[in-house]
Formats: sequence, C-alpha cells, structure tokens
Amino acid sequence: MVRALTSSRAYLRALIEEATVDCYGEEEQHCGLLTTIEDRVALPFPAKVGGEEVEVVGFEWPNSGYGLNAVCRRNGREHTVDVGSLEWLEPRPEGFEWIEAYLAWREGQA
Repeated sequence: MVRALTSSRAYLRALIEEATVDCYGEEEQHCGLLTTIEDRVALPFPAKVGGEEVEVVGFEWPNSGYGLNAVCRRNGREHTVDVGSLEWLEPRPEGFEWIEAYLAWREGQA
C-alpha cells in the first residue's frame, strides 16, 4: 500500500534521526522508532480501518519481531492491524507524526 505522508520528508528524516541517533543497524533503528512511538503517541485515539471507525488503544510488536501493529477497539472487541492500515481522522492524535516517520522509514521514503 502506498501512503501519502502528510509531513515533509525533511521533517520525517529529522524525526527518524532523533529516534535512531544511537542505533546501529536496522534492528536497533526499528526498536528505537517503536519505543519513541510508545512514548510520544497519545492513546487512545480515533481512526478508521477499512472505512470503519475504531479506537486505537495500544501498539504491539508482531510475533515476527518486525513491524508495528495497532490494537483497535470497535463494538467492545479488540482487533490488531498493521499500523499502516490506519486512516487518520481530524483532529489527528498527538504524536501521529512519529507513526508517519516510522512508516516512511519502513518504506524507505525518508
């Protein structure tokens, strides 16, 4: 899925650099970005997944150890989706730019 990032590439590169400044290699960079997301993104927040409104209540690392899942609640049930599946609602959640920086890093766009 190709995503249209709302933040400039230069801004996203700066965020990536901030989150990965002391990291060596892709695995450490991944960990640095996910740790920053957990620290900086305000939960819960509303979003859409597949056109349906959900409440994002947390984040999980997949069992594979690579990637980032959003834990979404809808109608009293929790579902886990790749964070790239989230569609932003206005107002965007505090810290959303860290998720976009992660997605840009993952897609090699920043």
